[in-house]
Amino acid sequence: MLYYLFEHLDKLGYAGAGVFKYISFRAVLAGISSLLISLIAGKRIIEWLQKQQIGETIRDLGLEGQMQKKGTPTMGGIIIILSILLPTFLFAKLSNPYVIVMIVSTIWMGAIGLIDDYIKVFKKDKEGMKAKTKLIGQLMLGVIIALTIDYTHSINHLELTTNLPITKHYLSYSELIPGAHNAWIIYVPVIIFISMAVTNAVNLTDGIDGLAAGTTAIVGVGLGILAYASGNIKVAEYLNIIYVPNSGEVVIFMSAVIGACLGFLWYNGYPAQVFMGDTGSMALGGAIAAVAIIIKMELLLPILCGVFLAESGSVILQVGYFKYTKKRFGEGKRIFLMSPLHHHFQKKNIPESKITIRFWLVTIILVLATIALIKLR
Repeated sequence: MLYYLFEHLDKLGYAGAGVFKYISFRAVLAGISSLLISLIAGKRIIEWLQKQQIGETIRDLGLEGQMQKKGTPTMGGIIIILSILLPTFLFAKLSNPYVIVMIVSTIWMGAIGLIDDYIKVFKKDKEGMKAKTKLIGQLMLGVIIALTIDYTHSINHLELTTNLPITKHYLSYSELIPGAHNAWIIYVPVIIFISMAVTNAVNLTDGIDGLAAGTTAIVGVGLGILAYASGNIKVAEYLNIIYVPNSGEVVIFMSAVIGACLGFLWYNGYPAQVFMGDTGSMALGGAIAAVAIIIKMELLLPILCGVFLAESGSVILQVGYFKYTKKRFGEGKRIFLMSPLHHHFQKKNIPESKITIRFWLVTIILVLATIALIKLR
């Protein structure tokens, strides 16, 4: 909203108002605002959660220090969502379709997570929302994201080919699949799968203090850099990547995500004063998936989000191998001591804080590798 105010002031000739045209300036403001909101509002929200006795229900998994966390406020994802949305509304162009997609994705997935947390806390049902219901909600959002972004990319492609010489940098998805006249038939299911996979992977990663928030912040830096490159025609040309018009606003959103995660870490770092719950992890997963799809970097997600992939992959392998061995040998066997992967290391008596820091370091390496691969390819 402030963007439109300063745009009007700039037209009236007020000195300095034109600075709001610059994405870098607004991204910095969004990041700082998001950080301050999460720090200031976070304390009050945590106090409110404590008064409402919205505490985490802990299942005894035999992990060191686990039962000490019983009663720690959950649903802290509310802090993250507010810290992302308010700066986005203030500093981003709300008429930009990509901004709308990112906002809808964050709210939609956050709402699913909130309902899941509500059932766990107030209905005393440890399983939360039924898996089928949750998947249907995620599927619906995946369809909306896929169709909206494919349509927007196609419109941008037509505008570019009308005004600029066509090169490989200005491709719509229909041209990325040779010989496919109805490429959306392939594209939509793939995007739905990516959206659901990333969301659930972030959700599974949220198992120990600070892990999901810190990892998401680091991944957010990588996505922010890639978004800036994709939205700048000169940088996209130099790096030989697909130029996505109007995607520069994604940088402002990602800056808000980073600020929100860092502010939340103030309270969520070991030992945690609050948990984000599914409210936060689902919202963050939806945001990451939407951004990667918008800037056409989906194929880099396995590297960029390698930690999330390892966490979800460990669960899939563990469950699959257990069922296979039980069916074949009559007794189920496990690959890991416990899944997701962070619990495997906890079972090895590695301190929780050390696991978190090591996962952060691995994520930093993966983000740097992703950025390096952009140029090398």
